[in-house]
Amino acid sequence: MAAADGHRHHNWVAVIGLETHVQLATRSKIFSSSSTAFGDAPNTHVDPVVFGLPGSLPVLNALVLEFAVKAGLAINCRIAEHSKFDRKQYFYPDLPKNYQISQYDQPIATEGWIEIEVAEKGQPTIKKRIGIERLHMEEDAGKLLHVGADQLSGSTHSLVDYNRAGVPLVEIVSKPELRSGREAAAYAAELRRIVRYLGVSDGNMQEGSLRCDVNISVRPGEDAPFGTKVEIKNMNSFSAIQKACDYEFKRQVQAVVTGNAVVQETRLWDEGQQCTKAMRKKEGSSDYRYFPEPDLGPIHVSVSQRQAWQAELPELPAARRHCYGQQLGLSEYDARVLTDERPMADYFEAAVAAGGNPKTIANWLMGDLSAYLNSQKLSADKLPFTPARLVELVGLVDSNTISGKTAKELLPELLANGGSPVALVQQRGLTMVSDPVRITALVEELLAAHPKEVEQFRKGKTRIKGFFVGQLMKKTRGKADPKLANRILANALKG
Repeated sequence: MAAADGHRHHNWVAVIGLETHVQLATRSKIFSSSSTAFGDAPNTHVDPVVFGLPGSLPVLNALVLEFAVKAGLAINCRIAEHSKFDRKQYFYPDLPKNYQISQYDQPIATEGWIEIEVAEKGQPTIKKRIGIERLHMEEDAGKLLHVGADQLSGSTHSLVDYNRAGVPLVEIVSKPELRSGREAAAYAAELRRIVRYLGVSDGNMQEGSLRCDVNISVRPGEDAPFGTKVEIKNMNSFSAIQKACDYEFKRQVQAVVTGNAVVQETRLWDEGQQCTKAMRKKEGSSDYRYFPEPDLGPIHVSVSQRQAWQAELPELPAARRHCYGQQLGLSEYDARVLTDERPMADYFEAAVAAGGNPKTIANWLMGDLSAYLNSQKLSADKLPFTPARLVELVGLVDSNTISGKTAKELLPELLANGGSPVALVQQRGLTMVSDPVRITALVEELLAAHPKEVEQFRKGKTRIKGFFVGQLMKKTRGKADPKLANRILANALKG
């Protein structure tokens, strides 16, 4: 960004870190048996533990610990053999106990990393490793609903739904190693892929299952001291993350070069006006008055337990991307698209294992089959057309039994009714005419029946070739091998 006089020589750099809250896909809450179901009537999934009523005691959901450790392992963290829970005090209407059970100085996982890929049109893909400072477990708060307007200032009153209070979260804190809105969005997207591959979260950003807070500051060059950090809260789309970072970078640089201080504060992204807005002054950790949670004992993860959970991890998106590029010869773009969702990658690999050509299978999956999945709002594991059947269909095209056009025309019926492509082709009599002797005889008949058109072609009216192609396809009911027919017809027309 261009700077004002006296600052033009500075190469302003954004320093960005993300705090990502991931709701874990358990059926019950982190410390009680209440349901975590989304979308039910307000305040129906509550209990004495959620409200912190006298005499109620929290009990850690064992699946939360398993999911947290698996997530930590998947992002290359060190798993703590011993960790603990802490009380984080703050007073807000969506926090019924007036404290949150979280982890402070002894989190379950630390010092990890993930690899991101930043792709810009026409530019080579940049791969970058982003450090992870920590991953810790905590409980979610409830949800405030401000009646009357999108913004709190326009509301006449607020309502609170405590169904989300006590839902298990892991908070994943990156190191401040992101340098642009594009990188921040790529990091959030990769984190979402990982937790979805693991099955520890559905990562549904519209429902709040994955929410990102951005910490951003600016400095005049990579070696300059860090600037004043601003937090942007609760963004629930990759697009919002990128745009908020880019806007805030420009806002902070403008503030500094015009002699105004950047205030340490919490801001919100306003999607309608495409800008960030001040929300409140930022609290420090001392404001929360952390102390060890007295109602929960220490957490112990043995080496054998950690190794058992490590062995259960699936192959993750980055590893699959590398494999598809280096071993299967796919482009970086194809590899990214196919590995975005685990069911799609699983389907692709099953089809390749069944003998399908990787590039051909990729084209079918990214084209006609993706269009079908999107229209039906399905994932690839729900396809009524197995990988082996796709290989069978592709094999019919590769062997010149049917044309690619015929294969595409058969696909909707195969998706609707299942069954064998080979059997369907035989039943319909759709086998392609690939015998050169037969096609030559048909071409000779055709040319003999249309001498006037042949003469016009030979005098330079070459577009009339389309007429002959149409007539030939009519004679073979569309079953002539297109490439072979075109070659024989072209030779015959030359005379």
